[in-house]
Amino acid sequence: MKAIKAVGGDLVVAMDPNDSVGVIDSHFPDAHFFTEFERFDRHIDKLRRRGERVDYISVCSPNYLHDAHVRFGLRNDADVICEKPLVLNPWNLDGLAEIEEATGRRVNTVLQLRHHPAILALRDRVATDPEATFDVDLTYITARGRWYQASWKGDEAKSGGVATNIGVHLFDMLTFVFGPASSSTLHLSTQARMAGILETRRARVRWFLSVDASDLPGGIDEGRTSYRSTIVNGEQFEFSDGFTDLHTTSYEAILRGEGFGIEDVRPSIEIVSELRTASVSTSGDQHPMTRMIR
Repeated sequence: MKAIKAVGGDLVVAMDPNDSVGVIDSHFPDAHFFTEFERFDRHIDKLRRRGERVDYISVCSPNYLHDAHVRFGLRNDADVICEKPLVLNPWNLDGLAEIEEATGRRVNTVLQLRHHPAILALRDRVATDPEATFDVDLTYITARGRWYQASWKGDEAKSGGVATNIGVHLFDMLTFVFGPASSSTLHLSTQARMAGILETRRARVRWFLSVDASDLPGGIDEGRTSYRSTIVNGEQFEFSDGFTDLHTTSYEAILRGEGFGIEDVRPSIEIVSELRTASVSTSGDQHPMTRMIR
C-alpha cells in the first residue's frame, strides 16, 4: 500500500479473509473491502462492465494461491503485480504465459534485490572480468515464532518450504549476478532449515537458510531477529541495508513498462522447485553452518 501511494496510485478495492486490516486507514481509507473472494470478484466485474476496470491487481496472498489470483487478474483485463514467488512450480509459468498472450495483459513480479544498489554494483563487478569465477558463502537466518509452522508458511504444499518462502529472492539474486544455474546439491532439509550448493556459470555458492532462532549467531545486536551474510571470494559483501524503498522502486519500474516478467523468474522457480524433491546428500563440501548442525 505504501508503494501504491508513493507512485500516485489509488487502491480502489481490496480483499483479505482477515478483517483486522485497519492499516488500510493509513493509506486508502475509501477503498472498498471484502473478506470473501466471490464478492470481490463481483465488484471487480461490475467495475469492468461499467468501463471503470482496475489497471493493476496486486497479489500478496499465500504462495500457493498466487497462480490462481494472477489468472484472475489477467482474465479481468488487468495487468498484475505479484509478490514472490510468482508460482511454486515452473510448469505454472507456462500456463500464465498462455493467458498473458490470450488477454494481452502482463504479469509483473516484485524482485526487490534486482533494484538494490549493492547488488547492482556486485553484478557490474562480476561483468568486468568475464573469465573470473567466484566462491560464495550465503547465510540467511530470519527467526520465526511458533506461529510460523502452524500457519500456511509451515505447510510445504502451500508455501513451497523454506527455500521457496524465504530463499527464492536470494536464488534469483544469485542467478541475476552470477549467471544461470548448472547444478544443485541439497545437504540439509527440514521444516526450519535448508542448505546446499548451487553451481552457476560464474560462481559456486554454499547456501544456508533458516527460520530457527537458535541458529542466530552470538554477538549480534540484542533483539535482532535476522542475520544475513554473503562472503564473495573471502570478502564480506554487505547488502542488509537499503531495503526501505525497494517496493516503491519496483512499482515505479513496472509503471514505466520495465517490470520483471514470467521469464525473469523462471530460473529461481526452477531451482526451488527442484530442491523440493531433491535427495539430501551428506557428502562433499558443505556450508559451515550445515557442518556445525550435523
